Amino acid sequence: MESPDKWSFDYLSEEQERFKFKALAESGALLLGRNTYEQFAKAWPSITCESGYADMMNNYPKYVVTSTLKEAKWNNTTLIKDNIFDEITKLKQQPGKDILIFGSAELVYTLTHQNLIDEYKLMIFPTIVGNGKRIFEEGSSRKSLQHVKTDTFDSGVVVLTYT
Repeated sequence: MESPDKWSFDYLSEEQERFKFKALAESGALLLGRNTYEQFAKAWPSITCESGYADMMNNYPKYVVTSTLKEAKWNNTTLIKDNIFDEITKLKQQPGKDILIFGSAELVYTLTHQNLIDEYKLMIFPTIVGNGKRIFEEGSSRKSLQHVKTDTFDSGVVVLTYT
């Protein structure tokens, strides 16, 4: 998971863009960790595109798990500071579309331990970074997942979907 902004753009393709557009369009809200939120909040408000992707990113409800942010400046953002597991459980129980998590390694790790993630879409890139963040930290308890789907792009990127 280490710094995909430094190497993942080498693998951009129309197939991958369609996949990401569909994943976002099938969602109704974003759940982010503070670091990912801060990176997105710097970039997305000034981005426009004809596809509507930027409109979704900018207008969807965004929930940020943080203990340090005092305020959220990106529109439609709610900070989750206390009772994280209860708040996320309440979000999941609301009617509507799925909640999408981008990146946010520490958040994914924490929510995995609490069984609060229903589906994993793991994008595997044909590159070896050699160091950095892991999506599942050392010491994680074993969890059995059910393979649902595999998407393979001409760029060599593979998306494995598990529940």
